[in-house]
Amino acid sequence: MAASTKGFAVPTDRLRWTLDPKKLSFKHTGELEPQTEIIGQERGVEAFRFGMGMRHGGYNIFVTGQPNTGRLSTVKKLLHELAPKNEVPEDLCYVNNFKHPESPVLLRFPAGSGQAFRKAVQDFLDNIKREAPQLFESEEYIARKNELHEAHEKKIMSFYKAVEDRVKDTGLVVVRMQMGPFQRPDVLPLVDGEPKRIIELEEMVEKGRFPKDEFERLKALRAEIKEELDQVVQQIRELAKEVSKKHEEVDRLMFLSLAEEYLKPVRDAFPAEKVQTHLDAVLENMVEELDSIRTLGRQPQGQMPFMMGPPPPEVVFHPYQVNLVVDNTEREGPPVIVESYPTYRNLFGSIERIMDRAGGWRTDFTQIKAGSFLKANGGFLVINLMDAIMEPGVWQTLKRSLKTKKIEIETYDPYYFMTSTGLKPEPVDMDVKVVVLGDPYLYMLLRHYDQDTAKIFKVRADFESVMDRTDEALTKVAKLIRTLTEREKLPTFEAGAVAALVEQGVRMAGRQEKISTAFPVLADLLRESAYYAAQDKAQRVAAKHVEKALDSRIYRSNQVEERIQEMIDRGSLFVDTGGAVAGQVNGLAVYSMGDYAFGKPSRITASTSMGREGIINIEREADLSGPTHNKGMLILSGYLRRNFAQERPLSLAASIAFEQSYGGIDGDSASSTELYALLSSLSGAPIKQAIAVTGSVNQKGEVQPIGGVNEKIEGFFLCCKHAGLTGEQGVMIPEANVKDLMLRPEVVQAVKDGTFHVWSVSSIDEGIEILTGVKAGARGRNGKFPKGSINALVEERLIGLAEGLRDFGKDEKEKVKKEKVKSDDKKTPPQPPKPPRPPKR
Repeated sequence: MAASTKGFAVPTDRLRWTLDPKKLSFKHTGELEPQTEIIGQERGVEAFRFGMGMRHGGYNIFVTGQPNTGRLSTVKKLLHELAPKNEVPEDLCYVNNFKHPESPVLLRFPAGSGQAFRKAVQDFLDNIKREAPQLFESEEYIARKNELHEAHEKKIMSFYKAVEDRVKDTGLVVVRMQMGPFQRPDVLPLVDGEPKRIIELEEMVEKGRFPKDEFERLKALRAEIKEELDQVVQQIRELAKEVSKKHEEVDRLMFLSLAEEYLKPVRDAFPAEKVQTHLDAVLENMVEELDSIRTLGRQPQGQMPFMMGPPPPEVVFHPYQVNLVVDNTEREGPPVIVESYPTYRNLFGSIERIMDRAGGWRTDFTQIKAGSFLKANGGFLVINLMDAIMEPGVWQTLKRSLKTKKIEIETYDPYYFMTSTGLKPEPVDMDVKVVVLGDPYLYMLLRHYDQDTAKIFKVRADFESVMDRTDEALTKVAKLIRTLTEREKLPTFEAGAVAALVEQGVRMAGRQEKISTAFPVLADLLRESAYYAAQDKAQRVAAKHVEKALDSRIYRSNQVEERIQEMIDRGSLFVDTGGAVAGQVNGLAVYSMGDYAFGKPSRITASTSMGREGIINIEREADLSGPTHNKGMLILSGYLRRNFAQERPLSLAASIAFEQSYGGIDGDSASSTELYALLSSLSGAPIKQAIAVTGSVNQKGEVQPIGGVNEKIEGFFLCCKHAGLTGEQGVMIPEANVKDLMLRPEVVQAVKDGTFHVWSVSSIDEGIEILTGVKAGARGRNGKFPKGSINALVEERLIGLAEGLRDFGKDEKEKVKKEKVKSDDKKTPPQPPKPPRPPKR
C-alpha cells in the first residue's frame, strides 16, 4: 500500500493555505489607515459608474450577485459619491382643480419654494378668515348697502304712488293682500269707506243694495287698473333682481379688493403663469362661495342640527389648501432613496380616503400621497427586485413608468369602490434612475420572459463573490477590518486575528487563490470575535478569539451533524473505517443546513450478475434520484463500454445503491465512487474501508472536481476520529480539487502526524490502485490487460458473464427444442409400415 500510494499523497503544505502574521506589516489594525475604497468589485463598480454617467433613457442599473457580498452598502456608497452635489430637484404640489375637481393640478417649484408657497397661501387664508367677517360688518359696507336699499324703496314707493294717484276719486283703492308669507298689491272697490272684493259686491248688486251700473263701471275700471298694477309689480320684481345683483356686486367688489390686497405678496413671490392661473381660480371660487365666507364666526341662532349649521372655517377653506407631496427643502443634492419595503403604496403613492360630515367616504386632492418613486424624482431609487416582484402591480407599474417617463398616482386598493369620488391627478414627468438588486438567475429569467427588461435596464453591474488573493487584496482587507472596528467601536485586532479572518475568507471562497468578498459575513465575525475578547477582558482581539467565534458558530448550527455522528458511532448507520470488502466503498456527501454545511460518509454498494439489464440505479427505480445523479450513473455505462466492450457486447446486470438513504439524492460527485464499487464487484478485489472517496467521472475515466471538498474530508475525519485513528484512514479526492483545500487545522495536524491521509487522483485507474492495492493495468499491444490487474479481472469477469449468458441461452434453446420434439412426437399418430419393394430381376 505504501509503495503504491506514496506518489498520490497530498503534501501537508497544500492541505491549507496559511497566512503568517509575521509577514504582515503591522502588529494590530490600529496602525492601519481606514479603507475608503470598495474592495474586490472592480467589474461591478465600473459598470455602475457607466450606468450613473449615462443620462439617456433606459440606462437603469440591474445589480446582480450573490447575497452577503455587500451589494446594497456598495450601491449606497457609489450613489453618494457619484451623485451630483448641486442638482436639487423641484418641489411638487397638488392643488384643487375648481372646474374639474377629479383632476387635481400639479404645481412645480424650485427646491424649498413649495413649502414657502404653502405657507404663503395659508397666511392668505388666515387673513381672509379673520378680515372677511369684519368686512361685511363695517360701516362702509353697511352704508353702501343702505344706500342701495333706500334707492330701491324710493322707486317702489314712486310706483305705488303713481297707482294710488291713478285710482284716486274713482271709487277704487289699492290694498295689500296677504298670500301666504308674501304680500301682493291689489285694487278693490271702496264701498262705505271699506274695500270690498268683487264677489262681495256682486252679492250686494243681486240683493239690490248696490247699483248695477256703478258695479259694471267699477269692475271695468278695476280690470284696467289691475293690469297696470300687474305691470308695476313685474317692474318691482325686476328692480329687486337688479338691486340684488348690485348687492352681490358690492359684496364681490369689496371682497375682491380685500382679497387682492392680501394675495398680492403671494402673486409677487410666485410669478409663474400656472401659479397665477391657480390663484385667479381661487379668487373666482371664493366669490362663488362668498355666502359661506360671510358667515364665518357667526353663532347659529337657536338649537340647529349639526348638519344645518354654518360650515366651520376648516371646511370653507379646505378647497384652497396646498398639498405639498414632495418637499426637497433640506436636500443639498439629488435624492437617494432606498425603499426596503417596496409595496405599491410605498413605491408609487396613494390617494387616501376620509369620512365627510355626512358620514360618507370621500377623497380629494389633499389626500394624494407621494411614494418613494416620486420622492426620488431627479435622483436615484434603490429596491430589491425580488421583494418588488412579489408585490401585486409593482413590476408592471415600474416598467410602465420607466418607459413613459411619467407617473400617475392612483390607488391600488381592492376596496377603492367604497370611495364616492375618484381622482385622476395630473401626471408627473419623471427623471429618476432606478437601481434594482437581484440574483443572476432572476436577471436571466426576466431577460428571457419579459422583453421590456432589456429596454429599461440596459446596464448590468455584476458583483463577484470572490476576488484574487493578492498581497494588495490582503492589505485592503486588513484596512477594511480597521474601518469596521472603528465604525462599530470594537477593539483593535492583532495581526494573528487578521490572519485568522483572512484564512476564513479564503475557506469561504472555496479556492486557495481567492478570498471571499462576503464582507457582511466578515463583519459579523468581527463582532463575535470582539465579544469573546471582551469576555476575556482582552484589550485587543487575538487569533484565539477568532477561532472561538468560528467554533461557536459551528456549535450553534451543527446539532444535526452531531446526531448523525451519534448514529454512526452507535452502529445505526453502517460506516466501516477499517477492513476490506468487495463491491463496497465509503462515499461522501454534503448536507447543507442553510447557514452551515457538513460532510458525512455514506456506504455505497454494487452487486453484479449475469444478465442484460445493464447498470440498475436503485435510487432511480425508487424515485429518489435527481437528474444529475442519473446522468452520472449513465456515464458509468459509457465508461464500461469504452474500456471493455469494443470487441464484444457488454452483458451484465449490476445494481448500485446508497445504503440507508431514505431521502432524495442528486449530484454526480459520487459517480467515481460508484464506479469503484462496480469495478470491485466485477473484479472481486476488496476495497479498503478505511478510505472514503469523492469525485465525479467522465466516460474516459478522468476524475473531475466536485464541490464541498473540505466538508467531505472533515466529515470522514470526524468518523475516523470517533472510531479511532489507525494511520490507514484517509480520503481520496480529485487532483483538480487540491487547490480548493482549506482544511481545519486539526485535520492538517493529523495528516502531519501520519494518522490520517489525503490522496489525490486524476483517473479511475489511479484511484482503484489506492483503494485495492492492486494495479489497474493498461492494455498492451496485444490488446490484453496485464494478468492479475484490476482491469484484467474485470474483463475476464465480463467475458465470463457474457459466455455464461450465451451458454445459458444455448442450453435453453436446446431444452426448448427437445421439449418441442417430444411434444410433436406425442401429437403425430403412428403410420402403417410401407410394403416391401419387389426384388429386381
